[in-house]
This record gives sequence, structure tokens and C-alpha cells, in this order.
Amino acid sequence: MYQYHKWLRSFHAVAKTGSFTLAADYLCVGQPTVSEQVNALEKKFSVELFHRRGRFIEMSAAGHQLYGITQGLFGQEDEAVQLLHSFKQRKTGMLRLGAVSPPIAMNLTYELMQQHPDIELETSFSPEKETLDRLFNFDIDVAILALSEFDKRFDTRLYRRYPIIAVVRDDHPWAHQPQVRVEEISEQRWVMREKSSRTRQLVEESCKRLNVDLHCVMQLNSREAIVHAIAKGIGIGFVSAVEYAETPGTRPITFVDHPFAIEYHLCCLGIRRHRPMIADLFDASPPQNL
Repeated sequence: MYQYHKWLRSFHAVAKTGSFTLAADYLCVGQPTVSEQVNALEKKFSVELFHRRGRFIEMSAAGHQLYGITQGLFGQEDEAVQLLHSFKQRKTGMLRLGAVSPPIAMNLTYELMQQHPDIELETSFSPEKETLDRLFNFDIDVAILALSEFDKRFDTRLYRRYPIIAVVRDDHPWAHQPQVRVEEISEQRWVMREKSSRTRQLVEESCKRLNVDLHCVMQLNSREAIVHAIAKGIGIGFVSAVEYAETPGTRPITFVDHPFAIEYHLCCLGIRRHRPMIADLFDASPPQNL
């Protein structure tokens, strides 16, 4: 079984890095060793795990199935090593957070620093798909996501619910109103995020339900770009209240009765739900509506 462990470790490293050369660097061994061990695994079990096309490789269907198992196998091994490192550094624990939204993640990071001053915290930001991949690969422990549906392999907990607001230029007619009615949306020109944006999806779903027309004049792929477009007078935009940063020349606008809202969930792999640091986070006080 020990021989299989080495072979599987090499397979996992190639699958994780997408390259025999990078896998060798990852494992701190020679590239021929990695190739020999993957070849030995394929020969032993008469299976093709990678399609090789010159210098390029692609996992086969069998390889994808095996990688689904080795992610858990070696992910937990990596977790054990991280725990041992924390003992060496005299830390009481370590938690790695991943998120798509810096403001919401930094709020949680600050709370954890106040509650657990002796733990080591690592917070990183990446797009939604990459964040999910990092959870599966054990590269992060907990993610903060605004998904509406979650894979059954995850455990989730509602963390915060925030209203979605409008942002206008400071000379816009809405700028001096305390609130605006949702029906007024149809009279405006809107600068929107890309269609995969959860904020955009929620706004569009609500507008459709309320029979309110939404006129998008420009699509941009970042909050910062939208704020600049608003400041130039191209249109007005939507943003989660927690993500609005005061910017010269712009004003935040709330809607009557808060018709739009976004929910952020804590998310971890189900097999790790009862790890001490993760359990503490998931079993904390109930979520808040803000």
C-alpha cells in the first residue's frame, strides 16, 4: 500500500498543477520520478489517467474520478501538516478564508481577530469558481459566497444579509432624496456587472417579479469600473450596501422597503465541518440582517 501511496501522490500532484514539471516542483522530486510513478499506476491498473499531447496533458474521465478521491486524501494530509506547523509556531489554530468580496471577508476577519487573538488567519480573494475549486483542493478552509445553490458536499450557514442599493452621481436627481421607489428604476440608465454577477442576478430577478423594466446601457466586470462610469455620468449602478465605498462625486441611494437584498453564506466541505476552528465559526451567534 505504501507504494500505491507514492504513485497516487504523484498522480494527485500532476492533476492539481496540470503539469508533470510543476508536479515535480510541488513534490520536491525529479520530473522523471513523477512520470515513472504515474506510468506505474496506469500500467498496474490498466487505465489511462492523462491524455498526453506532446508537452500538454489533459485528465481522462478516469483521472477526474480518481482526482475526486485524492483531493480528500491528500487535502487532509496537507491539513495535518499545517496543524503540526501551527504547534511548532505555538499558534492555537489556523484558519484560511476565501471570498469573492473583500469588504464582507474583512468584516469576518476582524471579528475573528477580536475573538481569537492567538489564531493565525489567512484571507484571500478570487472569483467564485476559483474559490470553490480552492475549497475542494483544501487550499482554504472556509469560503464566503453569495451562491443560491450549493453542492451537496458542502455545509453552509447564512452569515449576513445586506440590502442592495443604487449609486448615483452627486448631481443626479436622486442624490438629495432620502429614498426612491423601485418603480423609478425604469426611468434610468443603468451600468451593470457581467451576467454572472450575483448582485445583477438578484436585481434582475426582483425587477422581473415586480414588473419593472431595467435599461442596461453598459456592462462592466468590476465594481471599481462601475463607480468610475457613474462618476462620468454614463449611468447609475447597483451594489451591495457592504461593498459601497464612499467615492468623491457619488452618493449611495436606498430603495423604499428594500426590494433587493443579497445573502452571504459561510461554506466548508462537509467532511471538515467539525474541525475545531471551523465548528466554532459555524456554531457562532445567529446571522444578522444589516
